[in-house]
Formats: sequence, structure tokens, C-alpha cells
Amino acid sequence: MFADTEIVFEFINPEKRPEIIAEARKLLAQVDLEYDKQIQTLLVGRHNDQLIACAGLDHNVIKCVAMLPAYQGCQLSLKLSERIQKFAANQGYNKLFLYTKPHNEILFRQCGFYPLVTIPDTLVFMENTPVGIKRYCEQLSKLKQHNEAGAIVMNANPFTRGHLYLVEQALKQVPWLYIFVVSEDASLFATKVRYDLVRQGVQHLSRVSVILGSEYIISRATFPTYFLKSAQQIEQAYLAVDLLMFRNYLAPTLNITQRFVGTEPYSVITSAYNQAMHNWLENPVASNTPPIAVHELERLVIDGDAVSASRVRKLLAEKNYAAIENLVPPTTWSYLKNNDFSIS
Repeated sequence: MFADTEIVFEFINPEKRPEIIAEARKLLAQVDLEYDKQIQTLLVGRHNDQLIACAGLDHNVIKCVAMLPAYQGCQLSLKLSERIQKFAANQGYNKLFLYTKPHNEILFRQCGFYPLVTIPDTLVFMENTPVGIKRYCEQLSKLKQHNEAGAIVMNANPFTRGHLYLVEQALKQVPWLYIFVVSEDASLFATKVRYDLVRQGVQHLSRVSVILGSEYIISRATFPTYFLKSAQQIEQAYLAVDLLMFRNYLAPTLNITQRFVGTEPYSVITSAYNQAMHNWLENPVASNTPPIAVHELERLVIDGDAVSASRVRKLLAEKNYAAIENLVPPTTWSYLKNNDFSIS
């Protein structure tokens, strides 16, 4: 159809080239995809000045890979994959992930990607190495402390007395407890700060390990939206991938048989997450790995309301520091007083 040298590739900054993004939107629409706004760099390919292919990069997640139907099957996907992986490596991202429709799995396998989780009729989550998750689990296994354990996954934005109460209640039911702190800087408090506050907040407790999350604990910030057609479908797919990654890989590595979460009286999103946990973690047919028992524990209530990080953040915005002191452990309170929140 055309010679390789006839394709012109270019990396662009989406914010600076809106006219090219408009072209990319039209291309994506032809293959039933939408443009994902969470893209930092877009690779485009042209033939005779016509945009025929594109692939986006959002940190270490590849998104919006598309080719005009007339150009598919000519190894153009390999050319896109090679270029965007090389670009990502130069940016410090050697391990890359992508989400795609199940019928595209074979195509991306040919480009060097390997499936991690498949949600039937919805998506496949893949990474660009056959050993990435294996190596991570080998490293994680070095932290194993007991043959039976429980787990809590928390954002802790920031760590509150509610979080501490959940940890204390969970410890009554398991011989060891692992706390995974979600690793994403899409919160008011940076990842390192949140991790340190959790670690300091539970340091007086025995039988607890605090683990900084990895890219295998899925981030809402980078989860794709471009091939899922509704907000409900996006949320359901995100929850399924996140929970199956935990059940299939992390839990077996650390012998985690139970997972704990606080009840959610206010947030619709968090409440949906709790319900999804029962389905994807407890349902025997949801995975080939053993089920994980899910325990919803009643939240700590202070002054008539459940203690939550969102409540603390609201009080911070209102500068109601007197109310905050009663809702957080001394370690969190000390941080708030001595850092960027002007608490006197």
C-alpha cells in the first residue's frame, strides 16, 4: 500500500496542538473510540498529510491507540508501539500498561504486551513484560509475616482516627494485618506524606505492616475512559480490574484471606466500591484464585458523624482547626500544625 518511509511520525503536546487533537478525535471516532483527556503526549502518524494513526501516553499508561481501518494489518501497530515505548523509556517509564477491548488482545500481544486481568466483554489490562507482576510479587513476598493475614487498602488523605479505629478492629480478627497505602499523587496530601502518616499513626501497634502501593494497585487517575461508553461502565470496569489484581496477585503472595473496609454512609462511589468487593473478592467464580472474605466494619463516630478523611479536608478548607484535632491521631495533628496548613 505504501512504503515505510512514507509514514511521518510526530510526538505532540496535546495542550499546544489543539488542531491535531481535533484530527485525532475524528480518527478515534472511526474506530468507535473517544479521546481521553488524561494524555500527556500524543504520537501521530501521517501518510500523504492524512492522520492515519495515533497513540497516547499518560505517565506509564498507553491510551487511545487507533489506526484508520484501511491501514490496519500492515504492521503499523508495531511501528506505533515501538516508538511510544522508546519515548516512554526516555521519560523514565520502562514498565508500561494499557487497557484495550478484548478483541484487540491478540494485536497487542504481537506488540509485546501480556494480559494481567481480563473482564469478559469489557476490557483486558496488559503490561509490556511477561515477568513484571512476577517480579513484583517476589519482592512483595519478602514482606510476608504470617501464613494467614488480613488487609486494608487506604488512600488516607489524610490518616484519621477513623482509619486507626479500622486498623484496631481488624487486628482483633487476624494474626497479621497489611495496610496498603495507595500510591498516586492525585490527592491533597502527597503519596510520601500519606504513607508516612499511616506508618507513624500505627507504629504503636504490633502485627501490622504498612506497604506503599505500586502500579499494580490501580489508580483512578490514569484509568481509561476512551472506550467505555458510560460513567457506570467506567466505574464498574475500574473496580473489577483493581479488585482482581488484588485477589489474583497480591493476596496469594502474602496469604491474605480477609479484607477490611469501613462502612460508607455518605459517599456513593465508596459505597459502590464496598459492594464490588463482595462480588470480585468473595465470589468463587469471579477468579481462579481462592475467595477473600470481605468485612465491612462500622466506622468510628465522633460528635455524631462518622470520621472520614473527606470530613477533615472539609474542615481544613473551612480553617476549623479546633474540630480537626479531635478527628486525627497526634501524629497527623503534628504534621498539620508544622507544615503547609497554617494551623496555630
